[in-house]
Amino acid sequence: STRTQQQDASGNMAFNFGGASGTTGLTAPAFGAATTTSAPTGFGFGSTTTGAFGGFGTTTTSAPAGSTFSFSNPSNTGGGLFGNTPNKGFGFSGLGTGTGTGTGFGGLGGGGLGFGSFNLQPTQPQQGGLFGQQAQAPAQSNHLINTASALSAPTLLNDERDAILAKWNQLQAFWGTGKGYFNNSIPPVDFTQENPFCRFKAVGYSCIPSSKDEDGLVALALNKKEADVRSQQQQLVESLHKMLGGNPTLTVNVEGVKALPDNQTEVVIYLVERSPNGTSKRVPATNLFNYVEQANIKSQLQQLGVTMSVTRTALSPAQLKQLLQNPPAGVDPIIWEQAKVDNPDPEKLIPVPMVGFKELLRRLKIQEQMTKQHQTRVDIISNDISELQKNQATTVAKIAQYKRKLMDLSHRVLQVLIRQEIQRKSGYAIQMDEEHLRVQLDTIQSELNAPTQFKGRLNELMSQIRMQNHYGAVRAEEKYIVDTDLLREIKQHLKQQQEGLSHLISVIKDDIEDIKIIEQGLHDSVHVRAGKLS
Repeated sequence: STRTQQQDASGNMAFNFGGASGTTGLTAPAFGAATTTSAPTGFGFGSTTTGAFGGFGTTTTSAPAGSTFSFSNPSNTGGGLFGNTPNKGFGFSGLGTGTGTGTGFGGLGGGGLGFGSFNLQPTQPQQGGLFGQQAQAPAQSNHLINTASALSAPTLLNDERDAILAKWNQLQAFWGTGKGYFNNSIPPVDFTQENPFCRFKAVGYSCIPSSKDEDGLVALALNKKEADVRSQQQQLVESLHKMLGGNPTLTVNVEGVKALPDNQTEVVIYLVERSPNGTSKRVPATNLFNYVEQANIKSQLQQLGVTMSVTRTALSPAQLKQLLQNPPAGVDPIIWEQAKVDNPDPEKLIPVPMVGFKELLRRLKIQEQMTKQHQTRVDIISNDISELQKNQATTVAKIAQYKRKLMDLSHRVLQVLIRQEIQRKSGYAIQMDEEHLRVQLDTIQSELNAPTQFKGRLNELMSQIRMQNHYGAVRAEEKYIVDTDLLREIKQHLKQQQEGLSHLISVIKDDIEDIKIIEQGLHDSVHVRAGKLS
């Protein structure tokens, strides 16, 4: 799983746009301020620099001579005092990026989770000054000055609209895109997501590959679905073998095939070379990677649908230490240090930056892909467990059946032995051991027949068994069984209902009699009145 740490507004940020912070703007540059030189960190904003110009809330430093670390294509400057020395650095690139040769780390879903890609890329040496980095310092300082001018004090219009332009430049810097115009005579500053003011940054964690260079593992990203790649796997192996010259002593092997987001597939291969004496060994990953990165081979791989190739090798302790000590370009050193502290497993995981929404979306897709693969594996394990449980239940039933069969066979064997022993001993006198056995059997029989011993208990158990069988037969005949007390209450309730109905009937009858008397009286009175009128 991937853990991220969002970058917040820290003390190193020169201003806060729209945040609930006490700072309201970027501090003005301090000309002639005395600054000190400290150990370089490779981070643009956040360390000290030498010179008379510095301070936009933070101070800066030039990159150290020899080797630098960045999570982008590293721009390397030339050698030191004793000539031009090639400069090497760690380059960070995502899926489908990262050109050049070198040791790939974690690309194409490397190391199990496949988040990020670290490439040890050799770069072209450049001519430097006496101490290596002095030629780059003025350009870097000018870029910092221009950036600070665009964010704090642009002089493009020389009126109150420059303040609005400064806020717009700040918004672009926060967003990590656009250009910052600040002076008519100076080109605008390009704001990228690697700038230290970009807020859309986070830090996640990726697995550290454990493969060695001797294992010869190289990962190829194909722009095809996993099902298509698996169906055409043999053709892919044959095509790769032809690209490698068709040497019969070389064999292309597939280590694994794994699905990637956006209908892409990762194929991990290695090359085995057989010597004439019969021994075989794997071709180192760097040699195979350098060969497939050649222009003619790379074009042939692109025809097969290969979009990217990277080695699957682990970093050396020195490389890993250098990677962790130097924060990536545009990431606050405080955030980077906190990410190292929050690492859940420093032995297996390494922090990697996530700059922009595209990188976050890419990691999210890879995480969803890995979740689906884990769920598929869990379903397979669940089906296997269900099958094993069914087999276990069947085995238990068979064991019980075999136990009963064994007991029946034991009884039959015992009966056969008894009859055989009787026939063998017929005509012989009773021996001493047989007499002792008869006495023991008589003792056991007397104990069993004793009324207070086992005989009484056996009779009691037999009577209980008969009663249970009798109750079972009765219950089988009766459909329902009602408790005696409950039945008595039901009868009492029905009796009361019957009495109530009888009383109601008697009342109705009395009322009918009264109505008849009333009608008779009314009829007689009508006749009397009619006689009087006549």
